[in-house]
Amino acid sequence: MNFRNALIALTAVWIAGVLQSSLHAQAAAVQPPKSVWDGAYTEEQAKRGEEAYSKNCSECHQPELTGDGFAPALSGAEFMNAWNGLSIGDLYDRVRTAMPPGKEASVPNETKADIIAHILHFNKFPAGTYEIGTKTEELKGIKFEATKPGQ
Repeated sequence: MNFRNALIALTAVWIAGVLQSSLHAQAAAVQPPKSVWDGAYTEEQAKRGEEAYSKNCSECHQPELTGDGFAPALSGAEFMNAWNGLSIGDLYDRVRTAMPPGKEASVPNETKADIIAHILHFNKFPAGTYEIGTKTEELKGIKFEATKPGQ
């Protein structure tokens, strides 16, 4: 009887350890940021995005993201005000479905996410450990805030 009780106790301790380890691993997983101020892209992604932007976007939106009068600016007060209160998902959806005009399928969605990272970097939002992905619903949870909360 003592051996049986010891085996049951040992099994219970082992199961508790496995559960605790699993919960710890889930908590340590990278969580999407809640705001662009929480690091909504990585430096590496922004670098990829800079190259992709130069190749696919700069002709209309200009190398300095200032726009050309027809294509809107992707930096500065007008851009910040236009997107303030929306989400990275909204911005990604706009780029995904409408850019470049008439050739929307010519740029892969992953590259479009990299371009969004470049735009955020150019606008001085901080980098983090999270890469912008292509899941719109997840990106809708990352708020675009023109000014840092609390300032």
